[in-house]
Amino acid sequence: MAGSTRIGVLALQGDVREHARILTDLGADVVLVRRPEELARVDGLVIPGGESSVMDKLSRAFGLQGPLRDAIAGGLPVYGTCAGLIMLADRIVDAIDGQETLGGLDVTVRRNAFGSQVESFEIDLDVPAVGTPPVHAVFIRAPLVEHVGPGVEPLAALPDGTVVAVRAGNLVGTSFHPEMNGEPRFHRLLLDAARDRTGIAA
Repeated sequence: MAGSTRIGVLALQGDVREHARILTDLGADVVLVRRPEELARVDGLVIPGGESSVMDKLSRAFGLQGPLRDAIAGGLPVYGTCAGLIMLADRIVDAIDGQETLGGLDVTVRRNAFGSQVESFEIDLDVPAVGTPPVHAVFIRAPLVEHVGPGVEPLAALPDGTVVAVRAGNLVGTSFHPEMNGEPRFHRLLLDAARDRTGIAA
């Protein structure tokens, strides 16, 4: 697709296809990113849900950790869901021994904060940044945001005030999985940020 915005989906592990489908429906040229040369081609990136500790190990094994950190620091728009939010966080509570993140979001997240997969749940959340109607959010072994740094904007919270979506500059992270039920509005935020950065019209 000549002139279209190239959005990568980190394809080391996790729910890659669901993100790729939403991005394609939004008109993006989707690139599955497993190597540094693929990362270098994209205008924005999704880090999907999955297992953050496995994603961390594979990013190092594939030589992607350094390039990903450099791209994030350089302003690449990135959207992380669930494990992707953990990968973007500067700090993790309950990490496994030796687990590292890519960083960039000045937040502290707790892994698997809502329990095991059988304790997954769904809820409608008001997210003013993406407009109305409310977002139907799916939580699966989800992290929560325990601390938000001064430069980070909370985008959504549970009724008890627990923060479950954040944004800071080029980075957006959600504890939940909008891709699971075809919710496109967070992906549209990413695509708009990538288009603004590259100057490609929608």
